[in-house]
Amino acid sequence: MTNTIMFFAPHPDDAEWYAGGTLAKFARQGDRVIIVTVTDGGAGSFELSRDELVRLRAAEAGAAAQVLGALPPIFIGYPDQGLDQLPAGALRKQFIRLLRTHRPDVVFAEDVLAKGEVHPDHRAVAQAASDALNFATLPLVYPEHLKAGLETHFVKEKYYYGGPADLINKIIDVSETMPIKLAALAEHKTQMRFLVEDILRQAAAAGLDARHTAGPMVDDPTMAVGWALQTEAAQVGAKIGVQFAEAFRYTRFHPFIESLLESKPGREE
Repeated sequence: MTNTIMFFAPHPDDAEWYAGGTLAKFARQGDRVIIVTVTDGGAGSFELSRDELVRLRAAEAGAAAQVLGALPPIFIGYPDQGLDQLPAGALRKQFIRLLRTHRPDVVFAEDVLAKGEVHPDHRAVAQAASDALNFATLPLVYPEHLKAGLETHFVKEKYYYGGPADLINKIIDVSETMPIKLAALAEHKTQMRFLVEDILRQAAAAGLDARHTAGPMVDDPTMAVGWALQTEAAQVGAKIGVQFAEAFRYTRFHPFIESLLESKPGREE
């Protein structure tokens, strides 16, 4: 049976960054993977104009999705760094429409319980996704959707990334799909350059010679980012005895329903 997987990504590279290995696993087993990219990613460069960056990041996101085995991304197109300036509830309404339209079986989103998230776009997507996942089931929430033929929808499986470490309860072995994750991220060339350049600038401000410490990796942003992500994935993988893994806070039903499932004879995980 083919399932539909949806990822709410604040920026064009976030799906690959936080769950690329897991999304690739779903795609390899024949599931439909839909990445909803909420902003245009137009703030992440020290060298390009905003218009040029937006154009490049859209192309990079399309190429990365293809590497993962996902469908072409859905671009909502809000300006990078602008989600906190939207009218209250606007993003929640769009997310609920997307859930009711595509009816995913599984959704990935940033964890609304994350503490210390500094990026306003990530905070906004986390809150809107949490609201949408909890209330897309209610017919009196945006009843105009029903009049347009969109039925309410309950998402059975939710994977939240970036949340508190003590709430992680699902670790996915991505040893086989880690190369796909890295290859997909490599398509985000503008973001890889930006991330490494940002670190170099901070190191210089601190009086450090990052080039001397990191060696040739600083001249190859994709290699540098890949090394960092493999190191992190190896640390997560060590918790379950595998080479690489990704970690999430995973939920399905209301705790009462979960308790009934737990006590059901012959229950399936």
